Amino acid sequence: MSAAPTQKRILVIKLSALGDFVLAMGPFNAIRDAHPDAHITLLTTRPYVDLARSCGTFDAVAIDRRPKMTQPRQVLALRRFLRNGRFDRVYDLQTSDRSNFYYRLLWPGPRPEWSGIARGCSHPHANPDRDTLHTIERHADQLRMAGIAHTPLPAFKPQECDLTQFGIRSPYVLICPGGAPHRPEKRWPAERFGLLAKMLADYRLTPVLIGTDKEADVLRKIVDMCPKARDLMGRTGFLDIAGLAQRAVLAIGNDTGPMHIATAAGAPSIVLFSRDSNPKMCAPRGHGPEAVSILQEGDLRDLANTRVFDEIRRRLNLVD
Repeated sequence: MSAAPTQKRILVIKLSALGDFVLAMGPFNAIRDAHPDAHITLLTTRPYVDLARSCGTFDAVAIDRRPKMTQPRQVLALRRFLRNGRFDRVYDLQTSDRSNFYYRLLWPGPRPEWSGIARGCSHPHANPDRDTLHTIERHADQLRMAGIAHTPLPAFKPQECDLTQFGIRSPYVLICPGGAPHRPEKRWPAERFGLLAKMLADYRLTPVLIGTDKEADVLRKIVDMCPKARDLMGRTGFLDIAGLAQRAVLAIGNDTGPMHIATAAGAPSIVLFSRDSNPKMCAPRGHGPEAVSILQEGDLRDLANTRVFDEIRRRLNLVD
């Protein structure tokens, strides 16, 4: 969609990763509230286009192909996009070396107002403690310094999910047993999830497993241990996960992007952390004191089944 000639033009930059993108949904809404009549474009990467459009916040979504310096044509195309967009203000929510480089691509000017950490920008996030803040507080502090006083928590309401297309029915628990393939230390062992699934099935709760083909071995092991589990491997996009989470009695999983989606969609959640990520910096945030339970163990292999089961029983008021 093109902006009207008199409309203020805003660019928001948020490239990745999934959990960070979901945590930026509150700032997306804050920026829209602060600029209700502006034409707002999001610059993001291809995996997050559908999520971006589901927000209802942006007038346009542009795809960043993240060009390398060895790809001069693509770099110049990105520069043309930034310059020809004639943006009045840019909110850089990525605040990385890459997005700082995008500010430099606007040389010699004119440059728009820029909220971020690029050297020389008009609205720098100048808090020296920014790297110690949770992502949500860091974004809120950045926007406050740019003149936006209130930033809500991440939330979105997906379209109603048709459970019949997945062959499941309520009540069910959404389970996210996978995670980034290059971060195996952030995964609770598959056999522990298998025991968890069996426990849920004993309470007549359907364990619903989500993941990609990269987690096939994990999901297969859980189903082998609990045939009553419903394996949705490869069948759930981001919006499907949100729809399923909205109707789940609980979501439980490792520190991974889908758990951020589940929490933002309103599912009561339990998230498992190892020492390799800090929940004080990046944990999902729900809307209420009991929305998210964090269970952390330095090595997730040492996280006892009983500790996880007890938290599930407490959250769901299950009685033996």
